[in-house]
Amino acid sequence: MSAPAPSPLAIVDAEPLPRQEEVLTDTALAFVAELHRRFTPRRDELLARRAERRAEIARSSTLDFLPETAAIRADDSWKVAPAPPALEDRRVEITGPTDRKITVNALNSGAKVWLADFEDASAPTWENVVTGQLNLIDAYTRTIDFTDPGSGKSYALRPEEELATVVTRPRGWHLDERHLTDPDGTPVPGALVDFGLYFFHNAKRLIDLGKGPYFYLPKTESHLEARLWNDVFVFAQDYLGIPQGTVRATVLIETITAAYEMEEILYELRDHASGLNAGRWDYLFSIVKNFRDGGEKFVLPDRNAVTMTAPFMRAYTELLVRTCHKRGAHAIGGMAAFIPSRRDAEVNKVAFEKVRADKDREANDGFDGSWVAHPDLVPVAMESFDRVLGDRPNQKDRLREDVDVKAADLIAVDSLDARPTYAGLVNAVQVGIRYIEAWLRGLGAVAIFNLMEDAATAEISRSQIWQWINAGVVLDNGERVTAELARKVAAEELAGIRAEAGEEAFAAGNWQQAHDLLLKVALDEDYADFLTLPAYEQLKG
Repeated sequence: MSAPAPSPLAIVDAEPLPRQEEVLTDTALAFVAELHRRFTPRRDELLARRAERRAEIARSSTLDFLPETAAIRADDSWKVAPAPPALEDRRVEITGPTDRKITVNALNSGAKVWLADFEDASAPTWENVVTGQLNLIDAYTRTIDFTDPGSGKSYALRPEEELATVVTRPRGWHLDERHLTDPDGTPVPGALVDFGLYFFHNAKRLIDLGKGPYFYLPKTESHLEARLWNDVFVFAQDYLGIPQGTVRATVLIETITAAYEMEEILYELRDHASGLNAGRWDYLFSIVKNFRDGGEKFVLPDRNAVTMTAPFMRAYTELLVRTCHKRGAHAIGGMAAFIPSRRDAEVNKVAFEKVRADKDREANDGFDGSWVAHPDLVPVAMESFDRVLGDRPNQKDRLREDVDVKAADLIAVDSLDARPTYAGLVNAVQVGIRYIEAWLRGLGAVAIFNLMEDAATAEISRSQIWQWINAGVVLDNGERVTAELARKVAAEELAGIRAEAGEEAFAAGNWQQAHDLLLKVALDEDYADFLTLPAYEQLKG
């Protein structure tokens, strides 16, 4: 006798949305419910394991490659599955949330890949979660063309062969979806909601288009978390009756613990792996979070002073390239977050030169592709990779056997010749308040000071304030960073925003709320693992 169908999930505290019935079908929700039943208990165990590991780092102030997985690293015989044709050439990838306008623009951008983001570039309002799924369905059925009622501008997809390949990023394991609960009232992990709805509705459709269900996996902290994702993929493919290995996943190496387990992560996902990515801001946030008790040795300077040429960042990126190519996977570089100015040609000129230098370095180091945040940067990055790759789709044959990274190199933060500054403190406060305010309005990707910022930016901003206070950092102007100084800078920033916006616009925004939330997560002695957890409690919708 077959097992009974799982109890349906309940949609709670959510206003009905136009066309939601096309996404939240009984069969799709039954699939998500089964994912939840099978895999959420293991997710919970792995989150508990994160806390245990963090406690061990607090005791030891060090990390090392895992002795228990040494045999996997030493075995040169295994490789990840060959890349499918649609993911063979990834030289430029554009990122962005899944709203309707960005979906069309990203697919049309000329980039090889679009990272369709339900994670850090998207605030998880119910509307963003559901309509983002609808927009992707409409893109694959070519029913997404529309005219913006405000501007009157029309948006239409180019021919299929000119569109970017979609790689979808679900939320990280730590975030729940409060609007979908099981019969016990337990919320379903956001990762399983985003993955499940997308996979259920689009996997077969994508196969018919000559592509497949491809994913970016964020915030991974260990190979055991990658193993959980692999088990999810195996089950999901069997459930829909599609061939094993159809799913492909690229893992963001954006936590310091994952940097010590790159080979093991690829090994766990080897039938479904397509690469690793170097995620800069979350990586720095993870270093601060894990080594926040480590004293002055682990104090990071201003975030803009931590370039990818810093010795410990170079160790991380070069190890990533070597690891990927040794195992036949793509190595994807970091984000060019610059947003071109329509008014200031000089700002653009300087920024484009920095982007070009960054992408030239990545291409010359052996990366197979890289990220940009704006369509205007696609040709800039493309030129850098075209110069190195030529007609080749990638440079996975470049093994980088010259790279020899020791465990200590990855956490040699004090090898960077830079110190925290007062201007850096002000910038962290400014960006933190402005980003959180927009996030509370449902925006996850926000242009601030000509940079496209997402949740990772706010995380590094509040983490640095926390770290500098707790390490008793003295800034370049001789002031010691204290909670009082952080409050003073935040009050000045709030007053400046009020004067700049005007009373009416200021009152209509979430400025005081954002100010208070930033100070809470930057000043609380009990450091919140993720800013988005307390922020989600305040997010409307």
